[in-house]
Amino acid sequence: MSDTTMVPKSPRENVTPRSSSSRHFRRYWQLYVMMLLPLCHFLLFKYAPLIGNVLAFRRYRPGMGAYGSEWVGWAYFERFLQDPAFWRAFNNTLILSFGNILINFPIPIIFALLLFEIRSKRFRKFVQTISYMPRFISTVVVIAILGELLSPSSGLLNRVLGSLFGMDPIYFVNEPQYFRPIYIFTEAWQYTGWTAIIYLAAITGVNREMFEAAEIDGASRFQKVIYVTIPSIMSTIMVMLILNVGSLLSLGFEKVLLLYTPSNAMVSDIIDTLVYRTGLMNQNYSYATAIGLFSGVIGVILVSSTNWLSKKMSGESIY
Repeated sequence: MSDTTMVPKSPRENVTPRSSSSRHFRRYWQLYVMMLLPLCHFLLFKYAPLIGNVLAFRRYRPGMGAYGSEWVGWAYFERFLQDPAFWRAFNNTLILSFGNILINFPIPIIFALLLFEIRSKRFRKFVQTISYMPRFISTVVVIAILGELLSPSSGLLNRVLGSLFGMDPIYFVNEPQYFRPIYIFTEAWQYTGWTAIIYLAAITGVNREMFEAAEIDGASRFQKVIYVTIPSIMSTIMVMLILNVGSLLSLGFEKVLLLYTPSNAMVSDIIDTLVYRTGLMNQNYSYATAIGLFSGVIGVILVSSTNWLSKKMSGESIY
């Protein structure tokens, strides 16, 4: 005899997904309202401009609009791939970006680890405050300060080199071999303290019991950093690395443009400055859009590759 007794459903089982969604929305509607403004910002200023990429496939002429111009297909892409100026800018961008990541990516991590080991809270706060300050200085002011320090006539560095080693004044900003070190140094000075905030927050969130267990096992402070702190913040480090690689072809345009001189053009001309000159100064909007679109596609490929590598090697990824 089959059992036909009807078992009543619990109140939770009677709740349909639709009623659950509406109840969730009624409960958190304030958060959805707060999302509207950033959502509009992204739609208007991040996604809507993507439509303008159609210019890369059209011969744009003023007054005819983006869709009224002649369709030329891949003509501008073929043109810049055969342009020596593009490859020079592309190589300069890669060299400067990789050098910047190689030097300036580990510095904030090391700085945060050292800062966390300082026992005096007052001294730690003092160092933190000093290190954050350059982040709030305008790039124009940074370059102006740099110009004064490196000036061949009245610069402090040239005076020190002249008095100590008897060297002739050097026009650092104008010499191609000094452009990349100057750029990387100013990036380190401006952003080390600011970026270290993220790593300090991650270190602060590490479970204290792990440090206590390491102390019981007789680990030194250096061993605790190597075997406890760094593995604990590895997910943060990998996410930051992926984000840095994603912006590999998007260097600080303002700083490069301000440091740019005809004498150092062979090493200071990057993709962003090439797009600026081609698009705004020479008014070749379609050609500049094609170069910018190519740069964006390379950035997407780099982010996806780094994310995949990170997932394979460390199990950490951003998606």
